[in-house]
Amino acid sequence: MKKYLLFLILLSCTEWLGAQHLPLFTQYREQAGILNPAAVHSDYFTNEYNVAFSGSYRRQWVGIESAPTTQVVQGQYMHAQRGSFGWIAGGYLMNDQTGPVGFTGAYGRLAGIITDDPYYGGLSFGLSVGAVQYRVDVNEIKLREHNDILTMDNQARLYPDVALGAYFYRQLDGGFLDGNHVYFGLSIPQVFGLDLEFKDDTGAFSTERVQHFYGQMGMFVYLEGDSFLEPSVWIKYAPNVPVNVDFNLRYQMQTNFWLGTGLSTAGNFHLEFGYIAADFLSEDSNLKIGYGYDYSFSSFGPDVGSTHEFNVVYTFEY
Repeated sequence: MKKYLLFLILLSCTEWLGAQHLPLFTQYREQAGILNPAAVHSDYFTNEYNVAFSGSYRRQWVGIESAPTTQVVQGQYMHAQRGSFGWIAGGYLMNDQTGPVGFTGAYGRLAGIITDDPYYGGLSFGLSVGAVQYRVDVNEIKLREHNDILTMDNQARLYPDVALGAYFYRQLDGGFLDGNHVYFGLSIPQVFGLDLEFKDDTGAFSTERVQHFYGQMGMFVYLEGDSFLEPSVWIKYAPNVPVNVDFNLRYQMQTNFWLGTGLSTAGNFHLEFGYIAADFLSEDSNLKIGYGYDYSFSSFGPDVGSTHEFNVVYTFEY
């Protein structure tokens, strides 16, 4: 009977974590290279800064025990010489933990840009390749009966991971949108679908990782000075679940502050704001510090609380 109870508990964890195989982001434009390995960083559009380093910390469902937490560090370089083929190279580390189950991944990224002028526009194709360790900490599993004995050891499995993406962007020429940038992207951030099985002499349990499909689109509407508006959309699809769409609008002020807001079809309200320190450490560089907040107003399901996200990005021209 105790074995059946343990199986049901672990199965519940698997279902709960089904949407957490890929972390979500409130300030997802700063994570463009993770969501789509072919994407061009937003600071290249606004300032032509071709090097970026960033770190991010996200805590979901504040107030709920063992809620998801995500940490990301990344770097990238864009070879943006005019009149030649362009390319992007970089990598990132990601760690995600939800209760007893988590993963840590390391990735390298490479993209090629078909273009005559990389600032004016181009079509890029990207690839990320990495290794991910999936793990289960049995000490964190909560048993229904305190006198149950859990004999299974902590489990860990290492698997390869691949992401593919395509990305098109262009600076518009003519009309009332003259000089503004538009971009469109499609990606599969997890090409391999895996059935992850953990087992020892006492039994086995498994969790399934399925492919996700992402679409991104947006526009930079440049205003007076260095200010701009950026409407954007992030479309997420996974088999057997409804399509989820995020609608967002960010306003960059001339005073180096920005403010953004948005809604998702999953019933989430987004808010973000931040500060940009121009010419930080050197000329032609920016230090951006951002905060994102999510609140769920869904009329069904449990109250999952709020989500907080902190992001730091240093960009410069090289």
